[in-house]
Amino acid sequence: MIENIINSLNLIIAQTQYNSGTLFAIVLVLWSVFLVTSIDKNLILYFGLIPRKIRGIPGIFLAPFLHASFNHIFFNTIPLIVLSNFILLQGLPYYLLVTFLITVISGFAVWCFGKPGIHIGASGVITGYWGFLVINAYQQGGLLNIILGVVSVYYFAGIFLGIFPQKKGVSWEAHLFGLLAGLLTSYLLSHQFYS
Repeated sequence: MIENIINSLNLIIAQTQYNSGTLFAIVLVLWSVFLVTSIDKNLILYFGLIPRKIRGIPGIFLAPFLHASFNHIFFNTIPLIVLSNFILLQGLPYYLLVTFLITVISGFAVWCFGKPGIHIGASGVITGYWGFLVINAYQQGGLLNIILGVVSVYYFAGIFLGIFPQKKGVSWEAHLFGLLAGLLTSYLLSHQFYS
């Protein structure tokens, strides 16, 4: 048992080193978009997710790249990178599929049911990743999935609290639908929709 845990931890370390280029690219894209939108705040208005408005449809795909402030992007970057790395352990194609499903499912749900306003930020996708990893520990089992699920719960359990209305200007709907999208994505992928 101890040997299996050590092997799993060594795999995580090796894969993290292997994925460092992809993780760097994620950070680079996210922060580059932030710098551009800091110069022209109107871009957020054009590309943010606006519920039940035709002009808000591109936001289903683009809102996770948009952030309103330095604090907003800074506090999304760390969990995004850690949880992305955990999913990348299954390979880049798997990660891209998980990201696409969570983004589209949660974004569409926010577009249908979100409160009026502009919804932006990666926190819905982050909450989706968290839900995906936690439910994978239960659904798929396996030592590696259990380790990733336990680490996700231990270090990022506060993400779960984001699904409840709290501060004005925070899209709790994106968090809630992100979580549900992560659970649904895990269910879909565990039932042979991806091989």
